[in-house]
Parts: sequence; structure tokens; C-alpha cells
Amino acid sequence: MPNVHLLVLIHGMWGNPSHLAHLDKVIREVKGGVESTGSDGVELAVLVAETNKDESTYDGIDWGGERVAEEILDEVKKFEDQGKKVIRFSVTGYSLGGLVARYVIGILHQRKFFETITPVNFNTLATPHIGIPRFASTFSSISAYLGPKLLSRSGEQFFCVDKWSPKGRPLVEVLADPERVFYQALLLFPNICIYANAIHDRTVPFVTAAISAENPFGDYEKNGIQLVMHEDYKNVIKSYTVPSTPPEVSPKESDTWLQTMRNMKPPLPPLFQRAFPLNLVVYAFLPVLFPTFLSLVLIRLSIASHKSRTRLRSLESASSNSEKLIHILAKLESEIEGAMVELYDDPQYSPTPSPPATSLDGSGDSKKELEPKKRKSRSKLPSYQPLLTPVQLSCIEKLNRIPQLKKELAFFEGVLNSHAVIVCRDIKNFKHHLEGEGVLHHWADHFEL
Repeated sequence: MPNVHLLVLIHGMWGNPSHLAHLDKVIREVKGGVESTGSDGVELAVLVAETNKDESTYDGIDWGGERVAEEILDEVKKFEDQGKKVIRFSVTGYSLGGLVARYVIGILHQRKFFETITPVNFNTLATPHIGIPRFASTFSSISAYLGPKLLSRSGEQFFCVDKWSPKGRPLVEVLADPERVFYQALLLFPNICIYANAIHDRTVPFVTAAISAENPFGDYEKNGIQLVMHEDYKNVIKSYTVPSTPPEVSPKESDTWLQTMRNMKPPLPPLFQRAFPLNLVVYAFLPVLFPTFLSLVLIRLSIASHKSRTRLRSLESASSNSEKLIHILAKLESEIEGAMVELYDDPQYSPTPSPPATSLDGSGDSKKELEPKKRKSRSKLPSYQPLLTPVQLSCIEKLNRIPQLKKELAFFEGVLNSHAVIVCRDIKNFKHHLEGEGVLHHWADHFEL
């Protein structure tokens, strides 16, 4: 019976399988698709998940995970019907897809999936592992206020305002809990690597994609960070060094920097980005076009969010008597809560201190201990440094305990938003998205068959 290594690719918010077309293409070229076999006769099969796409991505990490998990189980069954056996499993998630992937493996682990199928690779690209962090800016405050309202259940979970568990904990916190099945499933994968954009990711900032409490790249030019780029993988950082004392900027250099900022093009949506001379027409009508565009976006988001909440009520009603993971964990957490109350009442109980947190060092692969630091007050915090909550700091500390966790950083200069570039999301309409090929080849070359 031919054996199969199943790789599942999961797209992000508002996404669909086409967003991962180049990712699919690269892994097939490097490792071979269904038609090829590895050195041990195991063939690689790629499943690009499609049951949780477009407006379905509003429905939350959990419901997205339930859909994708069913899709995976159906795919395994199809191979069995063809006389083939899936013996290895890997998953790669992009953006929201990385969080969905973390939920999916929890479902699979709970269903004893990994008792007969070996987990191998777990990867994410530009995934908000600790949710969307707040920053000391008006735009960030507006986003944090509107996001949970306009993005339905997914928005609530992104901004950690959901009360997913019976104890009122947000899902992002539960995903990072070592006592829960999601974290335990993650530990089963011998190869875990997350990819993050060091700069210019306006959608999923460095701190959440790289699971880091600090952002050394926030003002990398002014701070004088020394970068060593990878020779074989374009736009992938091999190592970096942060000087203890930032270099002084001369008045002349400062003037040049200010002039550069003045000459920058306004950050327009792709719809408004046009070449000369059409760009002049766009700029002339911008006072009318931009408010109209923004209003249409808000209306569309509101309608999609309303449809999602209606759909969720139907899903919850239909699944009230089924064994969905959310119901299983709710019952478990209620039982544990009762046990912990008794334990805390025991005067002999003394909690064990947690081990120190770890973080990415200059190599991009290894980790070092973080020394305790006092958090700066909001008024003194640079705009590029996050305002992390206790929940987010706890998630960082727990996730960085995972011994096999590796981190790789992408570095794209001269782009407005590197979030789509890292995965070559739409090379047909945006040629500069091909700049992310080096990241994809790094991922494919380090993928274990």
C-alpha cells in the first residue's frame, strides 16, 4: 500500500486557496507533488484547505478549525479509498490560517489522529500568535475598537476580547495553555518554525508574528541594527545585531530623512494606485474618492459581520448536541476549575514558579533567556513598541518554552505592507509580491519529508 505525507495549507482572513497558489507551487517543485515520491517511497500530497474561505473567515478561529479538520479527515478517507495510507502529517498556515492550524491540530489530537499518523512539520507565516497588539497611536485605538465589531467572531478573537472558555478566557490564551490539547498537540511536531516580517507588516506586526515582547526593528535605521542577509534565500535575515548605544544622527542626515518622508507617496489602497498620468487624476479626486471608498469598506464589513453572526447562531444551534472541541473543553475546564478551587484551599499547596521566557536572538534560529524588564509607561513608549496585555505577555512566555520552536525573519524594504509579500499572495496583480520567493524556498528546503 503506497504511503502518503499529507501537507495542509491554510490561508488567512478574507482568503481563499488562490492566495497560497505560489506556496503550493514552490513546495511541489522542491519536494515533489502527488506524482513524485521521497527517498523512502512516501509521496507528498498537498491539500489547500478551501472550506473556510472568503466570508467564512469571519466565523472565528474555532469554527474555521472545525471546518478544516473535517476537510482533513475527508482527505485521509479519500486516500484510503484509493488504496493509499496517510502516515505523516504537516500543516502550514498563513496569517489567520496559522491560528486555525493551531486549533486544527488540537481537534486532531483530541480525536486520536496522531496515534496512527506521525506529525512532522508545523509552520506559520505572518500569523498573529498573540492576537493583534495595541500600539500608542490613534489608528491602533480605532482598530481595536472597530475590529471586534466589524470582523464578527474572528475580530473578537484577534483582539482578545472574546470570552471563549467558561472561565472567560480568550481563545488566544487557551491556545497557549500548556494544559490544553492545542499546546500539547503542538509539542508533538518535531519541526516547528514560524516566519515573521521584521518590518513593514501593517497587518500582523513583528511582535505577534515572531512571538516577542519587544520589537528591535521598530526604528532599525535610527537604531543602527546590523543585518546579515541569507546568501541563498533573498530577503531572509540570517542574523542581526542590535547595538547597545544607537548611533547619533547628524543634522544633515536628519534633513535627508525628512525630505525622504515628504517625497513618499501616500499609502493608498491598491484600487487607487495608478501610474502616471492617471495618478494625478486620482490625487486630484482623493478628497472625494477616499471617504467614499472607506464608507463602502465599512458597509461591506458590517454586512459580512452581520451575516457571520447569523451563521454562527445557526452553527451553534446545530452543534449543541455534537462533540465539538469547544464543548468538550468547556466541560473539562469546568471540572478543572472545581478541582483547582479545592486545591487552592489546601494550605499545603505551593505553586511551582514558571521557567524564564525565551526569545529570538540575532541568529533567527536559537533562543536566549529574557532578563526581567520594567515595562515603559504608555506616554514614553515609542509608537512602534506594543502595549501588550498580561494575557499576551503570558502567551509569549508559554509559547517560547517550546524547545523545538524556531523563528525566521523576512526583511522587505520599499513596500507599503509586507504582509502579502511574505507568501507571494497575488503575483498576478502585484509583481513585487514575488520578492517573497526567498522565504517560500527557505520554508520548502527545510520541510522534512
